[in-house]
Amino acid sequence: MSELIQDQPEHPRLHGNLGTAAIVLMVVAAAAPLTSLGANVPLMIALGQGVGAPVGFLVAGAVFILFAAGFVAMTQYVNKAGAFYAYVERGLGRRAGIGSALVAYAAYMATMLGVYGFLGAVLSTLINDFGGPSLPWWVLSFVVMGICGLLGYRHIELSAKVLGIFLISEIAIVVILDAVIFVRGGTEGVTFDSFTAAGIGSGFGVAVLFALFGFVGVEATAIFRDEAKDPQRTIKRATYWAVGIIAVFYAVSSWALIEGNGGSAAVAVATDDPDNFTINTAGAFLGMVGKDITQVLLVVSLFAAALSFHNISARYKFVLAQQGVFARSWGVAHPKHQAPSRASLVVSIFSAAVIGTFAVLQLDPLLEIFGPMGGIGITGLAGLWLLTSLAVTVFFARQGGISGTTLIAGMAVVALSASLILILVNLPVIVGGTVLLAGLMGAVPLMFFIVGVLVSTPRAATSLDYADALDS
Repeated sequence: MSELIQDQPEHPRLHGNLGTAAIVLMVVAAAAPLTSLGANVPLMIALGQGVGAPVGFLVAGAVFILFAAGFVAMTQYVNKAGAFYAYVERGLGRRAGIGSALVAYAAYMATMLGVYGFLGAVLSTLINDFGGPSLPWWVLSFVVMGICGLLGYRHIELSAKVLGIFLISEIAIVVILDAVIFVRGGTEGVTFDSFTAAGIGSGFGVAVLFALFGFVGVEATAIFRDEAKDPQRTIKRATYWAVGIIAVFYAVSSWALIEGNGGSAAVAVATDDPDNFTINTAGAFLGMVGKDITQVLLVVSLFAAALSFHNISARYKFVLAQQGVFARSWGVAHPKHQAPSRASLVVSIFSAAVIGTFAVLQLDPLLEIFGPMGGIGITGLAGLWLLTSLAVTVFFARQGGISGTTLIAGMAVVALSASLILILVNLPVIVGGTVLLAGLMGAVPLMFFIVGVLVSTPRAATSLDYADALDS
C-alpha cells in the first residue's frame, strides 16, 4: 500500500453520502436504457441483418466485465476519484494521464451536446403531437440545459434523487412491456432464435458496436468516489452492479422487442421503420395509453442521460482546472453544496454557446449534431477504455509479474482493441456522413490527447499531484 497516492490537504474536497444504489442509478441513467432500446436496438437488428441483438449485449457485457475486473482491482492503489485519468496516470505516466483526462472531458461534453440536440428535437415533436405549440428544437434544448445546470450546481444527492425517480419510471415501463410480450407471445410465440447461430446475422459486428453504446458511462462510478460513503466497497459494488444490470436488462428487453415483432420478422419491421420500432411495439402490447407513456418516458430517459453527462463533464472540468489546464477558479468546490458549482456553471455556459452556434448554422439536430457528436464521444471513450485496461495491465505487471488480475486486464486490452477497431471501421455509420466527416470526428479525441500531453509541463508535475485532483 506504500504506492497509494497521498492526499494533498490544500485542495478543498467534494463531499457526499452516496451509496451503491445511488451511484448505480447515475451510471445506468447515463446509459439511457429506454433511449438505447428505442434507438440502438432497431439499428442493431436492421444493420446487423439478424435478431442476435441480445447476444450482442451479452458479448459487450462480457467485455466490460473483463474491463471492470481490472478497474476495481486497481481502485485500492488509486485511492482517488477520477475514473480514467487517475488509472492511466498510475500505469502509463502523468503525461498520458493528463491527456486521457482531456479526452474524457471532450468525449463526455460531445456526447452531452449531442443528447441536448436530440432531446430538443424529440421534445419538440412530443409537444406538437400532444397538441402543443410548434417550438424550435434549440429553444427546448436551452430549457433542458438550464435545468441540468441548476441541478448540477447543487449538491450531487439532489441529482441522484431526480435520476432515481426518472430511471425507475423508464425501467418500470420496459419491464411491464417485457412481461406482457413474454406472457402473450408474438406472432410466432416465444422463440430462442435470437440465441442461435442462424439468428445472429451477417452484420453481427455492427450489432456489437451499437451494444457498446449501452455501456457508456460504466467507468464513471469512480468519478463519484469522494462523494460516496465507504468508497472502497461502494465503487467496486457499483461498477459490477452497473455492468451486470445493463447487460441483462438490455439482453432481455431486446429479446422481448424482437419476439413482440414476430421473431425473425423483426428484421423487416426494424428496417422499414427503425425510429418507431420500440414505440409501436409498446402500442401493440400496452395500448395507446402505454404508447403515450413510453413516448414521454423516452424524453425522460434522454433528460436523465443529459443530466448524468453534465455532472460527469463538470467533474472533469473541475479536476482539469485544479491541474492548471483550465482557470484554477473553476476548480473550487461550493462551500454550501460541496459540489463543483463553478465548473458546472462553465459547462452550462459553454454548452449554451455551442448549441446556439448550431442553431444559427441551422444544423439538423439528429443528422448533423447527434450523429457527429456521438461519433466523437464513442471514439474517445473506447480509446479511454483501452488505455485504462492497458494501464491496469502494466501497473500489475510491474507490481508482481504475471498474476490473475494481469491476465484478465490483458484480455480486456485485446477485447477493447477489437472494439475500438470495430468502432473506427464503422464510424461513417455512426456519424451518418461521409468518410471524411467520420475521420475528422474520430480524430478529435486524438487531438485532445496530444494537447493534454503537451500541456503537462515539468513545472506542473512538481507543483501538483495529478491523481489527487478530484479530491477537491
